[in-house]
Amino acid sequence: MVGDGDERAPPDAPELKRRRKSPRLAEAAEREAEPEHGSGGAPEGGELGVLSPERLTRPPIRACRAAGSSSNFLLPENPAKDKAKDYDGIEPKKPAGHQPSVHAPLKESKADFFEKNQEHHLPKPQSRSKFRDQPSIVKQSQQQSQRLTKKDGGSKSGFQKGWTLMVLLIVALALYVWWTGMSTTSSSRTNQILQAFRARMDKLKETYQSQDPNLWRKTHVSLEKHLNVSQLHTKPAILLFTAGQEAEKALRCLSNEIADAFAFSQNATAIKINGADKAEMDSDNVKMDVDNQLSSAFSEGKKVAVVHRFELLPAGSTLIFYKYCDHENAAFKDVALLLTVLLDEQSLGKSLTVPEVEEKVKDFLETKFTSSDVPSSYNSMDTDKLSGLWSRISHLVLPVRPEEGLPMEGCT
Repeated sequence: MVGDGDERAPPDAPELKRRRKSPRLAEAAEREAEPEHGSGGAPEGGELGVLSPERLTRPPIRACRAAGSSSNFLLPENPAKDKAKDYDGIEPKKPAGHQPSVHAPLKESKADFFEKNQEHHLPKPQSRSKFRDQPSIVKQSQQQSQRLTKKDGGSKSGFQKGWTLMVLLIVALALYVWWTGMSTTSSSRTNQILQAFRARMDKLKETYQSQDPNLWRKTHVSLEKHLNVSQLHTKPAILLFTAGQEAEKALRCLSNEIADAFAFSQNATAIKINGADKAEMDSDNVKMDVDNQLSSAFSEGKKVAVVHRFELLPAGSTLIFYKYCDHENAAFKDVALLLTVLLDEQSLGKSLTVPEVEEKVKDFLETKFTSSDVPSSYNSMDTDKLSGLWSRISHLVLPVRPEEGLPMEGCT
């Protein structure tokens, strides 16, 4: 039967595809082959004449055509596939006169070697899937850690924001309480100052009953603005009192009393400068002396100064009042300056209006400070300088009426 199978096989069949052996069947084939080798060895020429059909099962062969023949040969499929793998290395019987190919077994052995080598070294499908799953697992773990980190960071940032908001609320509340306390304190202090000032001014009204009501009203409005300690002052209060010769005593006493009332309400004293005492002095020296008195007194906390007989000061020395009476750039803005000017006229008529009184005082000072006998120098007065000085000291011009019953010496 084996011979018949060999006759039906094509003469050249070394290139037939071989199948892998089953390890279990390979061991059984080896045990069966051992007696045969021991008895007589393999037949010469590589023939398989002594093998039985039960011990040899050929692999399924595709339809093929024998060399030099026009007929096709079909090899039946063997259902015992695993047994066919045991004899993959055995060559079929060749016809007589055919020379066996030396390279075919070598090629087959190389193919088997690479197959086995690849089988041993390639990972199993399950292992491959594990390796494929490893990057996704690592990625998932990284994403999870990132989510946890973001969650922790979000909770921390939320905690920090909440803590910051709480601190800001506490600071705002503290500032509000402090500001409310300061406002309350300032308001209470302002009320005390205003009450003291008004009380003193009410007494003055009883003493100086001949004065025009506008004098008291305007004086109150101008000075009380600077007695409000809760307000920011942008310019000093400048009051210019003027009178004729008949009201010289009232002019001096009333200006002193108003300055004292303003200072008393703030627990301070007034600065008093007499222009008549400096009329014959050098202009530069008077200017320096007046500057030193005002600057040092205001720096020490005094709030009001009275300059009597402003018209008797040397002309050039009066330019120092640019520094203290300026509406925008005054050296001290929370103070009051009271100036007095005694006109050459005997009296000021009660019928004169405020603009007319202002014009009289301006003309009088221009005559005093810019007459032809005044030497022209850097420190001397001229028309332009007088106009600048006048714009600073004429903010409020108040005429003073004569008073009867005032003491001959001093002022009560």
